[in-house]
Amino acid sequence: MPVASAPAVQISTATETEINEHAPTSLTVFRFADNPRILVLDFASLHEQGKMLNRVAAFVEKAGLPHDRVLTDGELDAAIRAQGDTVETFYLGHDYAAASLARFFALADSEQIMLDPAEQWLRALLQQEGWFASGVAAGLISLPAAGSDPRITASARAAILRHELSHGEFFSNPEYAEYVYKFWLTELTEDERGAVRDFLAKEGYDARVEELMFNEMQAYLMFTRDPTFFTPDMAAMTHERLATLQARFLAGMPAGWLRNVLASYQSAALAR
Repeated sequence: MPVASAPAVQISTATETEINEHAPTSLTVFRFADNPRILVLDFASLHEQGKMLNRVAAFVEKAGLPHDRVLTDGELDAAIRAQGDTVETFYLGHDYAAASLARFFALADSEQIMLDPAEQWLRALLQQEGWFASGVAAGLISLPAAGSDPRITASARAAILRHELSHGEFFSNPEYAEYVYKFWLTELTEDERGAVRDFLAKEGYDARVEELMFNEMQAYLMFTRDPTFFTPDMAAMTHERLATLQARFLAGMPAGWLRNVLASYQSAALAR
């Protein structure tokens, strides 16, 4: 008797505003209206988010952890505790390229790592979307519901979403990713790049992964405007220097929805 295939994951197309205003009571999957190659997982709780994505986070970008193999349950629990975190606090939002997710699941299979049901559900979603094929340019991001934790206020949720969407654009738009890389090399000084690395290392990112550094640079310096998460002094930078970098970034940025976001910030600043 043939085995029945898993039911298709339902995905709704939504704008940034619609996603931000959504109040999930269970996991909801959105396709971002301005860039359909970005999928958004909207979780009702940080626990639910962590169970699905913390092992991927450890594999892709967390400092002090291996990026060439997948952690077992025991190793992941120990790594989370060693950093003084819990399943809920390990990450507030997640972002991954299709290629990184494909590599994670391929290694988990080759190493015979027992994955949680939530991780298996994620695998099914990615298979449904065709993300395990070679050369797919796409990005998966996540965020938790407002009120799911005292830190996740309405404004914090909006900031997390904007930050993670910029990562989604980086992963799904090779032209934008190349622009960010060139900007990192040519517009920031060596000292500024070092200061950004130091800031990101303090946040738990693996500063040895260069692409991670310039991807986070664009997300924090250009699109994270909530002082709860980033202020220029965190990267040893003045407000004036950051404003100069933001203006230069906008000037050469590829056309599209994310450029419009940065332009709106600049217009609002000029109007004040």
